[in-house]
Amino acid sequence: MLQRKEILEVLESYDLAKVKIGVVGSHSALDVCDGAVEEGFRTFVVCQKGREKTYTNYFKCERENGKVVMGMVDEILLLDKFKEIMSRGNQEKIRENNVLFVPNRSFSSYVDMGEIENNFRIPLVGSRNLLRSEEREEKKSYYWLLEKAKLPYPEKIGKPEDINELCIVKLKHAVKKLERGFFTASSYKEYREKSETLLRQNVITNDDLGNARIERYIIGPVFNLDMFYSPIDKKIELLGVDWRFETSLDGHVRLPAPQQISLNEKQITPEYTVCGHNSATLRESLLEKAFVLGEKYVKATQEYYSPGIIGAFCLQTCVDKDLNFYIYDIAPRVGGGTNVHMSAGHPYGNSLWRKNMSTGRRTVFEVKRAIEKGKVGEIVT
Repeated sequence: MLQRKEILEVLESYDLAKVKIGVVGSHSALDVCDGAVEEGFRTFVVCQKGREKTYTNYFKCERENGKVVMGMVDEILLLDKFKEIMSRGNQEKIRENNVLFVPNRSFSSYVDMGEIENNFRIPLVGSRNLLRSEEREEKKSYYWLLEKAKLPYPEKIGKPEDINELCIVKLKHAVKKLERGFFTASSYKEYREKSETLLRQNVITNDDLGNARIERYIIGPVFNLDMFYSPIDKKIELLGVDWRFETSLDGHVRLPAPQQISLNEKQITPEYTVCGHNSATLRESLLEKAFVLGEKYVKATQEYYSPGIIGAFCLQTCVDKDLNFYIYDIAPRVGGGTNVHMSAGHPYGNSLWRKNMSTGRRTVFEVKRAIEKGKVGEIVT
């Protein structure tokens, strides 16, 4: 793991009056760039050939006398593959542009995690050492942190033979790198039938199935709590809440039960591929519970992953019939659903800061405040 002092040495070479906000062109990049433009920064997006037009064309920034009149992407670095960001020459280009880099899930998925930890010599606005905790297969994954923090999460089922109520089997999708090969089962028989079908369809692999995590299914709505921890203020903020549209799950729930039952083998088991997000709020009596979840998580990261979480993070939760939260996933960086709030901002973030405050804008606002206060070293790793 790169030591923080090594990144601070890199930061010493930066002209902080010319800082640009950088991000991998995928996932939540538009939210970050939109927030950067709102706070007066230029943006620098690392793109991959074949999927760059969103950033080079459709949302390209146009300025008149330095003022933005359209879009939010100023400059791009176009690569054949995202992982080429690790080359010495490309890292030098990023440093020459005084880029502070905001990590997202695409960055930590398409670029080798070990490379990010040990060789990416660019200041990250966030927690470099926590990115690996998102991987369920890791010994010290977010589940390990949840246990240490005594936070609620769905009960783990030891082995498939122990399934005796509705459970969810969590594993990777065999083809779609960022997506899930999840499926549900309420018995060992159903587990075997569904897993064999998905194996035949090449949706999952035997290796991943052997390492899958099986959890009791929490019946209730899903809320992604988009939160922020400021090392400057030493305070936690709930910016907003989002929830997902998933294919083909959302298509299934729109069908009457008789039609669901009549689906063929290829159609009958839904996939959980995220394709969009929507915004939500919590009833006010649940807000304090949400803050307590965030505070416990922040404290645990500070104890076990010093210096702890920095900036944006997302607690992905379900709420049961008794209004109890269960954390089923954690994003230790900008969440995947924050684009739904760009420009308009999050309901809670807006109300707190009295201006439109999305996750992207809050992240860059922290950069701006850190520059003004001489505390950039506190927000990067």
